[in-house]
Amino acid sequence: MPPLLALPFPAIDPVLVEFGPIAIRWYALAYIAGLLFGWWWIRRLISTPRLWAGLPRPVPMDVDDLLVWITFGVILGGRIGYVLFYGEGYLENPLAVLQVWQGGMSFHGGLIGAAVAMLLFARRRRLNPLSLFDLAAAAVPVGLLLGRVANFVNAELWGRTTDVPWAFVFPGAGPEPRHPSQLYEAGLEGVVLFLVLTVLVYRYRALARPGLVTGVFGIGYGLSRILVEFFREPDPQIGYIAGGWLTMGMVLSLPLVLAGAGFVAASRRRRATT
Repeated sequence: MPPLLALPFPAIDPVLVEFGPIAIRWYALAYIAGLLFGWWWIRRLISTPRLWAGLPRPVPMDVDDLLVWITFGVILGGRIGYVLFYGEGYLENPLAVLQVWQGGMSFHGGLIGAAVAMLLFARRRRLNPLSLFDLAAAAVPVGLLLGRVANFVNAELWGRTTDVPWAFVFPGAGPEPRHPSQLYEAGLEGVVLFLVLTVLVYRYRALARPGLVTGVFGIGYGLSRILVEFFREPDPQIGYIAGGWLTMGMVLSLPLVLAGAGFVAASRRRRATT
């Protein structure tokens, strides 16, 4: 019997709607909604000249095509990243790599895939890759928000056991109440980071300093993920890497913080030389 102070998990079907053998899941809808919001938000940013202070910027047609490139980069990178960072048993059954509904996606892998796609796109269209990175970084937090909420709906990636009054008893996680770490991530990586980046873009004209938004995103996401990892249950196939507290999520997020700091420092030097 679950503890009296634990919150009951809301009975939300992970499948939004079914059409025969075709099922539309909340998780897939989160990806689609995040990409569509990113497309709309980036078009809005490039259509506001005062944010760029005369710096060359992409045109709306570039954004339309970029969405396709980023979509493939996120899906391929996210799945390959999951297999490399968190997966097991794929050598015995390689076809399982294609079963994206089993196991999931890796944010860090999706980020790498999207970055490679944007680099290739920038080279093809002769655009500044740093400006593309900044535009994508300004929009990504909303996709993270939706994705983490979908994780909560799916009752996956739950937190560690706790006695806080807002703990949930997740289906399949045993009778112990746990941190809703998915919602912690949604708040930090999604809401807070989006607000910070939006203030930088609109109040401080950060897009006029290529690389700054990307750097702040890397620092913000990395620190948020590392913090939440202290409340999130580590992946069972990996567990703790060292010390009974170090997780794979922390290891993968630390380079993002360092790279973000590098982008911020480079953007300051770039401004000083212009």
